[in-house]
Formats: sequence, C-alpha cells, structure tokens
Amino acid sequence: MSVLVDTTPLRVSPAFRRLWWGLSVSNLGTQLTVVAVGLQVYDLTGSTFSVGVLGVCALVPLVVFGLYGGAIVDHYDRRRVALVASLVAWTVVLGLAVQAWLGNEHVGLLYALVAVQSAAGAVNSPARTAIIPRLIDPTLLPAANALQTTGWNVALTVGPLLGAGLVAAFGYAAAYTLDAALFTFALAALLRLPPVPPEPSSVRRARVGLGSVVDGLRYLGTQRNVRMTFAVDLVAMITASPRVLFPAVALLYLGGGETTTGVVSAAVAVGAVLAGVFSGALVHVRWQGRIITVAIVVWGLAIAGFGAVLVAVDATRPDQVLWGALALAVLTLVVAGAADAISSVFRQSILQTATPDDMRGRLQGVFVVVVAGGPRLGELLLGGLATRVGEGWTAVIGGLTCVVLVSVLVRVQRTFWHYDAHHPTP
Repeated sequence: MSVLVDTTPLRVSPAFRRLWWGLSVSNLGTQLTVVAVGLQVYDLTGSTFSVGVLGVCALVPLVVFGLYGGAIVDHYDRRRVALVASLVAWTVVLGLAVQAWLGNEHVGLLYALVAVQSAAGAVNSPARTAIIPRLIDPTLLPAANALQTTGWNVALTVGPLLGAGLVAAFGYAAAYTLDAALFTFALAALLRLPPVPPEPSSVRRARVGLGSVVDGLRYLGTQRNVRMTFAVDLVAMITASPRVLFPAVALLYLGGGETTTGVVSAAVAVGAVLAGVFSGALVHVRWQGRIITVAIVVWGLAIAGFGAVLVAVDATRPDQVLWGALALAVLTLVVAGAADAISSVFRQSILQTATPDDMRGRLQGVFVVVVAGGPRLGELLLGGLATRVGEGWTAVIGGLTCVVLVSVLVRVQRTFWHYDAHHPTP
C-alpha cells in the first residue's frame, strides 16, 4: 500500500478531474483575496479587532445562506446552483479590485463586499461538495476528499505568500485582480459538468422553504456520529483558529511585516499539503472517529505551542525578522495544518457516506456553516481576547481549551470514538 496520495479518483472520473483542477486553481485566487482583505483592513484601522470584525460581517450571511442554500441544492440541479453562486462570488471579487484601484479608504465597503462573498460561498460550497459523490464510487470518497483537501491547501500555501508579495510590491488591487482572473477556471470547470439533479425522494418537500431547512436540522439531530463531526470541529475552530492573530504577530512579535504574515499563514497550509501528499495509507483507516479526535487534540496542542513561542519573544516590535522564533512558530503551524487536514478528510467522508442523497445538500450546508462560521466566531473571540492578554497568551489559552473540550465531548459521546468505516452508523 503506497503512502502517497491516492489519485484513483482523478484517473477514473474525467468530470471529477476537471472539477478538481478548476477549483484548485480558483482557490489559489481566493487566498490572495483573503490575505489582501485582512491586510487592507488592518492597514486602514491598525486594529486586530477590526480584522476580526470581518468574521462577523461574513457570519450572518454564511449561516442564512448556508442553511437555505443547502435546501436549494437538494431541490435543483446542483451544477446550475453552483454556477449561479460562482458568478455572484466572481462579481464580488471584481468589486474588490475596483475599490482598490480607486483608492477606497472606507472599511465599511470591505465589510459589505465580504458579506456578499460569504453568502455566495455558502451556497456554492454545498452544491459543489454534493456533486462529488455523484461523480465517483463511494469507496473512493476518502481518496477524493484527500485530493480536494490537498488542492485546497496547496492554494493556502502559495496564496498567502503570493498575496502578501503582491500587496507589498504592487498594492491590494493587483491581488484582487489576479483572483478575478483565476476564478474563471472554476467557472469553466462547472460549465463542463453534466447536469446533476438530486436523486428522487419520497420525503422531499414540494417547494424550498424554511420547512426544508428544518427537515435537514431534524435529521441531523438524529444522527449522533455525523453530529459529532460538526461539534468537534466547532470547538477546534472557535477556540483555536489563529489566523486573526497573524497581522499583529508579524508586526509586534516576529518582524518582517507583510512577508512574515504570508509565511505564517502559509505554514498551516504546508502542513496540510504534507498530510495530503502522504495520505495514501490514511484513506483506508477504519476507525475514523478516533483519528479525527487525535487530530484535533494535536491541532490544539500545536496552536498552544505557537502561542508559547510568541509569549517567549514578547511584543517588542522588532526592526528585523527574528529568524529563530519564526522557525519555531512555522514548525508549530505546520503540525497544526497537518492535523487539521487529517480531521477534515475524515469528517467529510463520514458526512458523505452516512447521509442519503436527498439530505446531502442540507447537511453540506450545515457543514459550510460549521467549517466557515466556526473560524469567523473564533476570529471575533480571539481578536477580542488578544486586546486584553496579547496575541501569544490568546493562542496558548485557545489551544489548551480546544484539547480539554474535545476530550470531554468524545468521552460523553463514546459511539464517535468507536465509529467503524466498514459498518458506518450515522
């Protein structure tokens, strides 16, 4: 059995292969914008809390459109839904480029554009993810998810470095404009997909509405192990998501400005890429609940280690890069990224294999709310805590809190620890 990533889904499914390539390229552009928006807000305000407010602006549309968008996905052609949502997201990126070229100095405009972008992404993501089980055999889903995670994290590795470099050399407009160009690859991949209507269902409501959303939430409430995949991820992201700390970390602790921000942002993705590249044996793991639990505990400990490095150097506003501290910080974030990628692959696999097609869109909508909304809440929480105790102690406290809470959750819900991929029990 090879330890390298299993590429079988790319070989056996041309449709999946095109979608994977298109999304991987466009995700690179998305990361340029994520870095550029955070840096632009920090540049305009000089406040880590203001960067955290970006998360609040994205959270409400994310929750509303994630849940309702999942219901839409379960009622209409998933390819068409993904195309419409992608076009809206592309328009937002064009708007970000225009405001940067015109020299916008109003942070409120950035908050508004991020809110619309979040709404579009909340519909787009469950549509795309619900398409994948229809393109490949169910036994290949862990391998497909590992490929998806690897492609996403390659973008997370290169994107922050490229984004920070573009901002430093050419300004924010260059980063947003390149994102708009790369986004066209995703549009092209979706256009080439065949129609993907939801499979027939005897329990689907005639019309999309609040009732459809409630049906999905009720169903989730009865599925203990699927529900736990959401719960443990929420704990990890709310208590120990460090991205909001990165702009201040570069300025106050490690030196190097925008370039260091790019390096520490990319470090998490480097770890995830390494985990994906060497995931060949992992995709065959049987006890998936256990590997998720261990991965999240490692994530929390790694984030606490990152914070300990910052506490050790203190906020001295160095004039040059503290290379030793930066190396240690990067190492902790690489470990964190690897752990997060492993957790993500198996959480998604449990959700896809244990959920019937007529509920897949709605539960993927909940998944989007959790995966994207958790970090947004975490950004607000950690951004506020950082103003009181500093970025270093914030990471230490958050990481250790993550370890304790996940351990308690798994002890309470023992069936998750014993989840068997050979005999999946939702």
